[in-house]
Amino acid sequence: MEELNESQIQNILKAYKKKRESEIKHYHNVLKNNENFKKKNRERAKKWYETNKERRKEYYEENKDLHNAKTLYKYHLKKDNLEYFKLKHKEKYDLLVEKGFIQVEDS
Repeated sequence: MEELNESQIQNILKAYKKKRESEIKHYHNVLKNNENFKKKNRERAKKWYETNKERRKEYYEENKDLHNAKTLYKYHLKKDNLEYFKLKHKEKYDLLVEKGFIQVEDS
């Protein structure tokens, strides 16, 4: 496979971006308002949901602790009480730092 120079890479990226913009425009101007498209899309989504119930359940079970920690963090952030969250819920705070949800500055 041959190496691409910088201008070729830029041309590929521009073409991709232009294609995505036109697809988004087409969706919002044409497909989104088409009743047949809506019906097909809903059927496809329902079928996917029905066939992947176990997968969704497993994902929820695996990430339950992370989700609960995020919710609690956002609650304390809204109440402007993060120090209490850090002290009272140390393990949840550490989980959020480990997963990259909270950025900690080393000082």
